[in-house]
Amino acid sequence: MRRPRELRNHASYHVTARINRQELLLESEKIKKMLLAIVQRAKGKYGFSIKNFCIMGNHIHFIIKPLKKSNLSKIMQWILSVFAMRYNRMFHLTGHVWYDRFSSKIISGIRQYLATFIYIAKNPVESGIVKHATDYVYSGIYCIHKGFLGILDRPPNCILKLVWPKILH
Repeated sequence: MRRPRELRNHASYHVTARINRQELLLESEKIKKMLLAIVQRAKGKYGFSIKNFCIMGNHIHFIIKPLKKSNLSKIMQWILSVFAMRYNRMFHLTGHVWYDRFSSKIISGIRQYLATFIYIAKNPVESGIVKHATDYVYSGIYCIHKGFLGILDRPPNCILKLVWPKILH
């Protein structure tokens, strides 16, 4: 029996979801754009904000905060299931797209928030995909750097001032 998900009102979460069998299903630009469009649609359906994100080839990261009476589990279930249905339909497949249920961790305090923000931003650098975090198109830090927010809700300037030097180095 799995442990129940820890949920807390007004909390921000570090959410990750992995593709089944670690396949690189999210590698193509077309698929990443499809996922972003689904997340954008979910933002209209459910109330939540995303302060940082990164879509890698076989997994995703979000800093997400459900708003009002929204529920993290319902938000993520909708995003992941709609993506899986569209992906399977697009490629005439059946079966699981995602490895397991998504993982979430409540972000407690400013230090953990900053560490999580930086971790997500540096994920493509640590994986050797890009040299600088601001070069990875499918990430929140790229969107902030270019001034195009897309699904992102701009983090407060005080947060950006603290993380920016750590992300650039």
